[in-house]
Amino acid sequence: MPRGYDFAAIERKWQAIWDERRTFAVTEDPTRPKYYCLEMYPYPSGKIHMGHVRNYSIGDVVARYFTMRGRNVLHPMGWDAFGFPAENAAFEHAVHPAKWTKDNIAYMKTQLRRMGFSYDWEREVTCCDPDYYRWNQWFFLKMLERGLAYRKTAPVNWCERCQSVLSNEQAEGGVCWRHGDTPVVQRELEQWFLRITAYAEELLRDIDTLSGWPERVRTMQSNWIGKSVGADVDFALERGGSVRIFTTRPDTLFGATFMVLAPEHPLTLSLAAGTPQEQAVAAFVERMRRADRTVRTDAAAEKEGVFTGAYAVNPLTRQRIPIWAANFILMEYGTGAIMAVPAHDQRDFDLATKYRLPIRVVIQPDGDPLPEGERLEAAYDGEGRMVNSGQFTGMPSRDGIRAVCDYLEAHKIGKRAVNYRIRDWLISRQRYWGTPIPVLYCDACGTVPVPEAELPVILPEDVAITMTGGSPLARVESFAKAACPRCGRSARRETDTMDTFVDSSWYFLRFASPHEDSRPLDPAKVRAWLPVDQYIGGIEHAVLHLLYARFFTKVCRDLGLCSVGEPFLNLLTQGMVCKESYRCPTHGYRLPAEVDKTNRCRECQQPVEVGRTEKMSKSKRNVVDPDDLLADYGADTIRLFSLFAAPPEKDLEWSDDGVQGAYRFLQRVWRLVEERAGAVLAARGKTWPAGEPPEEVRALRRVTHRTIAKVTRDLEDSFHFNTALAALMELQNALARFQERLPAGPADDPRLLAFAEGVTSLLTMLAPFAPHMVEELWEMLGHAVSVSREPWPAADPVLAMEEDVEVVVQVNGKVRARLQVPRGRGEEELRGLALGEPRIRQWIQGRTVRRAVVIPDKLVNIVVAG
Repeated sequence: MPRGYDFAAIERKWQAIWDERRTFAVTEDPTRPKYYCLEMYPYPSGKIHMGHVRNYSIGDVVARYFTMRGRNVLHPMGWDAFGFPAENAAFEHAVHPAKWTKDNIAYMKTQLRRMGFSYDWEREVTCCDPDYYRWNQWFFLKMLERGLAYRKTAPVNWCERCQSVLSNEQAEGGVCWRHGDTPVVQRELEQWFLRITAYAEELLRDIDTLSGWPERVRTMQSNWIGKSVGADVDFALERGGSVRIFTTRPDTLFGATFMVLAPEHPLTLSLAAGTPQEQAVAAFVERMRRADRTVRTDAAAEKEGVFTGAYAVNPLTRQRIPIWAANFILMEYGTGAIMAVPAHDQRDFDLATKYRLPIRVVIQPDGDPLPEGERLEAAYDGEGRMVNSGQFTGMPSRDGIRAVCDYLEAHKIGKRAVNYRIRDWLISRQRYWGTPIPVLYCDACGTVPVPEAELPVILPEDVAITMTGGSPLARVESFAKAACPRCGRSARRETDTMDTFVDSSWYFLRFASPHEDSRPLDPAKVRAWLPVDQYIGGIEHAVLHLLYARFFTKVCRDLGLCSVGEPFLNLLTQGMVCKESYRCPTHGYRLPAEVDKTNRCRECQQPVEVGRTEKMSKSKRNVVDPDDLLADYGADTIRLFSLFAAPPEKDLEWSDDGVQGAYRFLQRVWRLVEERAGAVLAARGKTWPAGEPPEEVRALRRVTHRTIAKVTRDLEDSFHFNTALAALMELQNALARFQERLPAGPADDPRLLAFAEGVTSLLTMLAPFAPHMVEELWEMLGHAVSVSREPWPAADPVLAMEEDVEVVVQVNGKVRARLQVPRGRGEEELRGLALGEPRIRQWIQGRTVRRAVVIPDKLVNIVVAG
């Protein structure tokens, strides 16, 4: 009696069996090649969403596939458990961040288990556990010893809503990365930094080795590091002292007719002090501090500036030039000061023309000469010959760069220099829920690191979360007051905590030895597993997390903890999950049930704006809850749809019909196997009979082996899960048609053997996508060992060969036709087919055919005269 596809019972059964048998637990095994598959671990926000489901389904198929290919697969999971949302929840709901986080982890872990993901949960790491964050503190102390961690007063990015400092990466666009509507302002604070710039050149150089990363991500990393080669040049100030600028075009120094400082530059206000410009400069600086820095530096934005009232001296022309401050200069790049060459830089040109500042042409391009000064219509920033440049006049500008640098160094007014856009990583955060920075401040001893033997510095739990006034730790006397480890006198602890990106910068290393308690990493185990073979996550982490992870890996290498310099061999950045959203002009975003068939709001009857490709989000009310789908369709259906609906790197547009289609496909597979399980069982172990099998058998076997070849290519080479699934659906259809002609026996009938081979191949290839259902069917077919341990099927190259091939036909080397012909046709036959093709006859009619060059199965090139 058929049982039917009871997905709920099947999924509960196999999840329990996998746990009991420790199916996915893994240890080092030098006899098998390793494969480390990792998805970016989640922040425990409360519940998984469809973006998680898609990301983790991709990783699970990869992990299961390579396991079946004979690899020793490490596939771990953990929790990015520190962070601001826990403090926010504590403030809003009166629940401690620790409880909120741990409750969320417990619920999300249950959800992930219900999805059937093949994680080795015995390696689980949770970043808010002292057993984990003690090593954050250890790394900090090691970096402090090596000069890679330091404290200084600096202008920092401050989010009023977070009441905390943000790194440059987290303040990209002039707004907080967490709160896109909250502008970032500048403050001066004592802060802790990690010296990532010490690795800038290596981080940039090694991008070239990341051939398994998307080009887009490599470009984003390269641009963020931002290497520029040029010269540092000192401009003497008229009232004494000097200001240093960096330029990539020292050949244009003679064209520097004024200087520009960043509003944040320490000289901007001091130069204006006591001059008639003092008030105007102060007002301008204050306005720029509140301005969106992305807008300030946008090439299309209006250039604004103010004269500081001070002057400098051009070191080559010896002319007195005014010093301005302008909106488009930031302290983050170079020295925060530039020489302005308006004839050869468009931003400088825009400022000069707006405020009537002098313009001097010093590079003339080949061809039509540039007009002088005010008659110039736009800046010319290309190469050419130097003019109006003293002893360098007439030089090609490329040679001039070298010659001017020689002159600067000889006269000690400048030097060759390399500049990087990247700045050191600011890790201080005025928040509670993070890793305490292991430092004390003693009036007698100064800044004192906590001894390693006293780690971890435990984050106290008796804390009031008020969301105001900086770090709550400063108000916890039992934490903030401590004895100096050097002199024993009263000291105070650092009450800032570490940026949570520190946690995620090395968690992938910890998975190799998660229970090591004498050091952060076991070098032997790290050597066995690293680098990560396949890393999977969102494009939003292209700069932040990935750059920090690369930095930490190199530091760990230099500490002798690992032998690799790059953490991730291959990177897949999956697309977003999108769904229609409905926005009413009066009532905001609406649920689908609140919109009628004519796309009008049911409440007010106004037309709603339909968003076709909106990312799923609670605020847009277009979220699909995975729990609801698990109840209605089961985990295998959700996995299948999320992988079939779009290639992994593209956005996935949600479709209820698509979910139902995936469910119907699984039901068809279930019925096919359940109804014919007896025939497949009977054929097990039987050998193919002698003699040529019937054509229908050969045809089915060709479909089976071509499917094996295609699915293997799609999974091995490109992760084209959607096309792999499409091929499996075609195989299921072929088997369903074939089963109608199956004989009752005998068991070694070639039709039964071909059918059994097709069913077995279908199930083994479908197992990574729909593991619960396939495990049940595999057991139904008499197998005692999990299908996840079954070797991946191998395609017979003869059977997998396509019957027809495309042969290109050229006339005198130009493609004029394409023929579909049976594979293996001889040269004479191909020549005759090509000459007889109507599209070719029109090209050779009335002309002499001199010869035909034939490459079997590929090409016929007909050479004609006349």
